[in-house]
Amino acid sequence: MQQQNGLRRELGFIHAFSIVVGCVIGSGVFLKPGVVLGYTGDSTIALLAWLFGGIITIASGLTIAELAVKIPKTGGLYTYIEEVYGSTLGFLSGWMQTVIYGPALIGALGLYFGSLLVHFFSWPESWQTVVGIITVLFLTGMNLLGARFGGWIQTLTTFGKLIPVFLITVFGLWYGDSQVLNVLFKSSQEFSFSSAVLATLFAYDGWILVGSVAGEVKNPAKVLPRAITAGLLLIMAAYMLINIAILHVLPADQVVSLGENAAGTASTILFGDFGGKLLSIGILVSIFGSLNGKILSMPRVPYAMATRKQLPFSSVFAYVSKRFGTPVNSIFLITGIGIIFMCVLDSNRLSDIATFSIFTFYIFALVAVFRLRKGSEMKPGEYRVPWYPFIPLVSILGSLFVVFSTLWEKPMDSLLSILLTLVGLPLFWYQGSKEKKKEVSSN
Repeated sequence: MQQQNGLRRELGFIHAFSIVVGCVIGSGVFLKPGVVLGYTGDSTIALLAWLFGGIITIASGLTIAELAVKIPKTGGLYTYIEEVYGSTLGFLSGWMQTVIYGPALIGALGLYFGSLLVHFFSWPESWQTVVGIITVLFLTGMNLLGARFGGWIQTLTTFGKLIPVFLITVFGLWYGDSQVLNVLFKSSQEFSFSSAVLATLFAYDGWILVGSVAGEVKNPAKVLPRAITAGLLLIMAAYMLINIAILHVLPADQVVSLGENAAGTASTILFGDFGGKLLSIGILVSIFGSLNGKILSMPRVPYAMATRKQLPFSSVFAYVSKRFGTPVNSIFLITGIGIIFMCVLDSNRLSDIATFSIFTFYIFALVAVFRLRKGSEMKPGEYRVPWYPFIPLVSILGSLFVVFSTLWEKPMDSLLSILLTLVGLPLFWYQGSKEKKKEVSSN
């Protein structure tokens, strides 16, 4: 078997395809239909936003896969940016994931889960945040006990998230009778196509992981683009179809007013109280699994930075429990910031901040493909993004559209994200000077 940097090439098309689908499909497909409709006030434009977000995602996935082949190292975005642009920008990408992206995702998913669980049991709406925080703390405890516990939860919930997507789509298209296209309605929000696209990108989030297995794919030049294209096309089709199905069952204005509870309500209409509750449980399982996946994976970023002594109190955050083998303090750091976010911001603002912050660094990673192409020779069988430079340019221009339009339309949230990211610079410089002094004194 071929090897690259010690990694065995054992994954075929089906494996790569499954990884793509598994990484991307999560909670956003159930949570964002109402948000997207609310920003557009038009069902047709809302579906176009889902299509536009899918095109950006496919182009970006195909582009980042080439970067993953060129830099087959653990660390993902953090490693790619550091390798191409140097330690300062690499640090900022890791810092952003530590203090904004990871905690904001955990906070948003925790609040979404709390809202759905409160709705499911008809508890008072004022309990949403408390229920969300308790859920985050429970999963934090499970992941502190060892990666295998978090892994078990992830495996069990992976299958659960596909069932409601399939059933709502099939039966909604079959039995629904509401008008789908060209439905206009008054929305409490101002029209914003870019905000609608930003909301869809939360649902498509996870595509950055599709390149992480590039070094283990058989014949990556052929298999990888096929798996990414087929997987993301399937996801885009599923997302658009479930939106059409929900609109076929519920009037557009009702989808907006129900928000994250729209999919559950549609399930009850389609399958009755008992069937609806079963599907609502499936949706809850999906979001629970997505939340667990973030708590399982995101603390590895500050842990990796701490092992390289890039964070204040690095020895604290690099600590690994001897009993459980988990980066205990890094887990507490990420979930602790996430809980603070849950107390001061709502779920949709958190998801928007998370998406905006990560896309600012996605742009650097996408541009890096052009930089790495200069002076590099193509090895036999090596994957390269198809239709270069058209596909990378589509991904870059789409990402720039999202970032700059969000800056224009949501300046406070955007500036908060930028400010929290730039706060890391003095810490990086301080840590660097501190380590240099240690080296001088030791010599």
